[in-house]
Amino acid sequence: MTKKFMICITLIGGLAALANVQAADGSETLCPATLDFTKRPLASDQAVNLCKEYLGKVVLVVNTASKCGYTPQYEGLEALYRKYKDRGLVVLGFPSNDFGGQEPGSEKQIQNFCRLTYGVEFPMFEKTRAAKANADPIYRTLGDMAGEYPQWNFHKYVLDRQGRLIASYNSRIEPQSKTVIETIERLL
Repeated sequence: MTKKFMICITLIGGLAALANVQAADGSETLCPATLDFTKRPLASDQAVNLCKEYLGKVVLVVNTASKCGYTPQYEGLEALYRKYKDRGLVVLGFPSNDFGGQEPGSEKQIQNFCRLTYGVEFPMFEKTRAAKANADPIYRTLGDMAGEYPQWNFHKYVLDRQGRLIASYNSRIEPQSKTVIETIERLL
């Protein structure tokens, strides 16, 4: 197989994961599979197209829980968001009750907990299934692409500005860890 032919195959494979979406300015753009979802912000009735809203940003997707040993990671996630949001980082939180039943509350209760306890301002979305057995399509896509699904709360996926999956970090990796910060800074 020639080098030129191999490049063509790679390019075609990459395009297969894209879909047309109307951008905020009304133009058509290609949406990567990682952001090709419409999700409802926490305790809201209106849905948001993740591609329209976040394509062009570095995105950190995390499954969260309010009653978990890793819950203090909200503080680190919020610190990352505040430090880098003006440079193009967004943190997207998806509460999940999949692991140990550690997110049992209503969406309004979760929203209040996040704001009052950790001052969370980064976007939080509807309760979502993250575990492989019943994964929501966003977690099925990220899990399949990364080759690993969340095994517990606070698993983190990092996407570059084009929506490509760059990294997957298990729950034990703190948001403020050198590894996560170096990845984010490299992408900004």
